[in-house]
Amino acid sequence: MPARRLPAGGPVLAALTDLLGLAGPAWLLLRAGDQPRPLAAAAVAGLLWAGLRGTRGRYTDRLRTAPGGAACAVGAVGDWLVLIGLLAVLHTAAGSPVDPATAVVAVAPGLLIAAAVAGLRRWPRSARRAGRVRRVLLVGEAPGVGRAAGLLNSRTDHDYMLVAAVPVGAARLELEGVQVAGHLASCPADDDVSTVLGGVYAHEADLVLVAPGPQLTGDRLRHLGWGLHDRGVALSVLSEVSGVAAERVRPVTAAGLTLLHIAPPLRGGPQAMVKNVLDRTGALFGLLALAPLLLAVALSVRLSSRGPVFHRQVRQGQHNRPFTMWKFRTMVADAEQLKAQLAVVNEVDGPLFKMRSDPRVTPVGRMLRRTSIDELPQLVNVLLGHMSLVGPRPPLPEEASRYDEREHRRLTVKPGLTGLWQVSGRSDLTWQETVSLDLWYVDNWSVAADMGLLARTVRAVTDGRGAY
Repeated sequence: MPARRLPAGGPVLAALTDLLGLAGPAWLLLRAGDQPRPLAAAAVAGLLWAGLRGTRGRYTDRLRTAPGGAACAVGAVGDWLVLIGLLAVLHTAAGSPVDPATAVVAVAPGLLIAAAVAGLRRWPRSARRAGRVRRVLLVGEAPGVGRAAGLLNSRTDHDYMLVAAVPVGAARLELEGVQVAGHLASCPADDDVSTVLGGVYAHEADLVLVAPGPQLTGDRLRHLGWGLHDRGVALSVLSEVSGVAAERVRPVTAAGLTLLHIAPPLRGGPQAMVKNVLDRTGALFGLLALAPLLLAVALSVRLSSRGPVFHRQVRQGQHNRPFTMWKFRTMVADAEQLKAQLAVVNEVDGPLFKMRSDPRVTPVGRMLRRTSIDELPQLVNVLLGHMSLVGPRPPLPEEASRYDEREHRRLTVKPGLTGLWQVSGRSDLTWQETVSLDLWYVDNWSVAADMGLLARTVRAVTDGRGAY
């Protein structure tokens, strides 16, 4: 997608903000650390930072979307890691007397400022788009139209509202709640454009979404696009590729063909190392900061019902490796023995077991579950490397043993304390919705996306929806 430039002067202002946002705090920290020539060192670091960000295209406003329409990250963490590498090379080549550890700490605020400014840049546009709904006219053969309509109508975390459909061919289209605005013949016809435009005007659609097929492709699709664009109607073409974030897709043309290059999911490299460091650091600081709360909760669990304070349970982690997961005990001591008797009233499909009013949950446990405080001991699992702060939930061994190939892909990454399931409905989700969200995360995670999910988790935990 072509980049939309910032308003006049915008790139210069953004670069200046990055330069001063890194150089200013760096100068203060280097000076406080009694480092030699702090002003010169901070200025060089600031210029390198702004130059690096500029060459990597960070001062253009690219329209990208992620699940829920949220704006995706600009890659500030990756830029900062490259900056550290450049400074290390420069430090060695020039024989700088500045202490390397102090230098890394000094440029760290620049990363936070860049990320915050980028978020503020995107917020007004996101706020404007939040109330905008695209009215969609769906065009295509019955199977493709049915699949697209089913997916669009089954989810609410997008800005597309299906208002009508124009099927191609003689096959009957039966979709509940979807009006048919006309039919296209099986073969190209002169009235293709007028038929689709009639549906657009009749249903006040502002976007035509085409599901290509054997009867609607090549020259026929191109002529339809010409007719729609000449009359100011937007056109989108549905791809068979799904579950891929926009950042991983790069369109190119070759020999008149439109190709979609799809980058592989992150499995290693700098971002994986940063994620590991942030996980361990975040878990350590979380345990220290929450120590008084954890002690109070432990006392309330111990005094309110018979049984241990903590509930230890074997779960399956990354690559299906078992580990012992810690939680505050929220159920009666013999809960596992009672589970078999309650299996017939399981309220969740798939291999999970969930009950909205589980009789095994204690009064204190119900409060802990609603606020998700019972999950906090898993910070120990994060610190030990069994889990991540963000990722799919770890399944029980008997649940994992029933996974099919698709569901087993959830175990490609470390399980998490929170994730897309946590901010998207938690226990109110069906099993297949949970799997879809987890698979999206497995293939499209990034450090910046993790930071956004952690922030959204605070809101999800606060309102307590789906927690039982």
